[in-house]
Amino acid sequence: MPKQLILCDCSGSQPIDADALGDATGLKCSRTHTALCTREMSSAAKAIQRGDAVIACQQERARFEEVAEELGLNPPEFVDIRDRAGWSDESADATPKMAALVAEAQLRRPETRTLDVVSEGLCLIVGASDVAVPAAEALADALSVTVCLTDAAEPPLDRRFDTVRGRVRRVSGAFGGFEVTLDALRQLEPGGRGDLSFGPPRDGAQSECDVLIDLTGDTPMVTAPHKREGYLRADPRDSNGVQAVLRDALQRVGTFEKPLYVRLTEPLCAHSRAEKTACTRCLDICPTGAITPAGEHVSIDPMICAGCGECSAVCPSGAIAYDAPPVDHLFRRIETLSRAFRAAGGTAPKLMVHDANHGDQMIRLAARYGRGLPADVIPLGLDTIAGFGHAEMLAALATGFTRVDVLLAPTTERDALDKETELAAAIAGEGRVRLLDPFDPDALCDQLYGAEAGAPVETPILPMGTRRQVARNAAQALAAGGEFSTKIREPIPLPEGAPYGAVLVDTDACTLCLSCVSLCPSGALGDNPDLPQLRFQEDACLQCGLCANICPEDAIALEPRLNLADEALTQKVLHEEEPFACIECGTLFGVKSTVERIMEKLAGKHAMFATGDAARMIQMCDDCRVRAQYHSQNNPFAGPERRKPRTTDDYYSDRRDH
Repeated sequence: MPKQLILCDCSGSQPIDADALGDATGLKCSRTHTALCTREMSSAAKAIQRGDAVIACQQERARFEEVAEELGLNPPEFVDIRDRAGWSDESADATPKMAALVAEAQLRRPETRTLDVVSEGLCLIVGASDVAVPAAEALADALSVTVCLTDAAEPPLDRRFDTVRGRVRRVSGAFGGFEVTLDALRQLEPGGRGDLSFGPPRDGAQSECDVLIDLTGDTPMVTAPHKREGYLRADPRDSNGVQAVLRDALQRVGTFEKPLYVRLTEPLCAHSRAEKTACTRCLDICPTGAITPAGEHVSIDPMICAGCGECSAVCPSGAIAYDAPPVDHLFRRIETLSRAFRAAGGTAPKLMVHDANHGDQMIRLAARYGRGLPADVIPLGLDTIAGFGHAEMLAALATGFTRVDVLLAPTTERDALDKETELAAAIAGEGRVRLLDPFDPDALCDQLYGAEAGAPVETPILPMGTRRQVARNAAQALAAGGEFSTKIREPIPLPEGAPYGAVLVDTDACTLCLSCVSLCPSGALGDNPDLPQLRFQEDACLQCGLCANICPEDAIALEPRLNLADEALTQKVLHEEEPFACIECGTLFGVKSTVERIMEKLAGKHAMFATGDAARMIQMCDDCRVRAQYHSQNNPFAGPERRKPRTTDDYYSDRRDH
């Protein structure tokens, strides 16, 4: 069923060109209402009953959903064109921006994969008796509670919960599956008269729980405690904070859905080969410790992962990909915003990326009480912005945006964003990508209004493929014209740690052992089965450093750069030498310089090659060497004469003889 865009100018506070908006989006537009959420609610109800309504208002979303519920219908779709476009001091026509927002809102978001987490209400409370015991008493009737006292107070007589004394050494896991290691654990001995007492202490005790309440007031027991599901922590001196934690714990019983934020493709991982560590970008940047080494690849604990996306932004091979939603959906959103803006008559849009909480509030406050967003600044809301990497930034510029601004939130992890912004700026040019950290909505407006930006690309791209492919295509589109046109021919220098670059080989030190070839995780380094050659395909290089780590001669170095020329897509010879010809059959094998160096060091100097015949074997191919050994006086393959097999006739003959 064709959808209808239900318009409202919000008491005349925003101009709307319904005809132009309909032409640009392909949607049928209603007449422009003035008070859709109050006096003209009947029009909204009729549109909801038809089942084709897209209501252009987010502020009163709850009211329209309530109307749909009263009618026994599914809620309508919504899009915000007021706070994000209509309420602005910019004199330019906001229709292109409205069209972009409406077109992007029509994209269907893929469903997020989830994992069921079962909590049976096993709760461990750790803290001093004056706060931990009252907390246990408050939860004892609803949860299965164990209290671990950290002081020397006498144990309580209340037997609705278990009481122990000890010290937490280590905590692993997350909601529904915490594993706690305790030292100096003393369990309660409830027998006898008088006060209860504890038994003897023991170290290394193991305990499991679904919910862990930390009321110690000490250093958090886990990394990134605010991101660890089921780990509830409060200052014991803050009674309101403790009560909030207890209320939260009461809701932690049942079956819950845990989103699977990232997808790991193990064969693509360049973490390690042959017990030599290479890439550790994700391990170094993960704020929660959800990523750990697991042999040649890494492992991601989905229960600990909080979905910040930093690992996917810095992963050079695409082994870790953000999946809530997938990155190709984000590329489609970016391309749709730019295409719809240009189709509606806009020329040079700018993109502002923000998170769904802090960013939304800043935009609403700026629109209602300040200057609002400029008419050419299109906001793009994401669940998390920490994973918005250089590939996404370059894709936005290459699809037609003239600048990309990332609005930071107070809780945003900046490690990946700082590096990815620096990388994107090195490729696209300074001033095209910015991180904004304003202290209030007015400061945000001041940073957006009048900010200079470059010209849009002449031919926008369609961002498809992996993040590496999109980044390369975007960089080529950006370098195709203007002041960066020479970058197509000359490699672009990149910051240290960039995932693109060249391998430099010291030909005087390289012996062409090819150990780097056998271990290269991406296949960027290759050999020639017919000649002693080391080949390299720059486009495939991840700059993981494994080749440099594994080289026995320290002959390899890395150069971060981005080569946009076609030569980067083909193999080139980094080092080659003359092959050695077998002195018996003439077959080419090995490297001439290496064979000569071995002859110089071993012939006549080593016990195994003391004679001339033995030394000559160094200069033979594999087949000739085996034949020479077989026919030598001290044949290592020689043995006693084999016994003649006995047959049935032999046994019959023995019987006749006897």
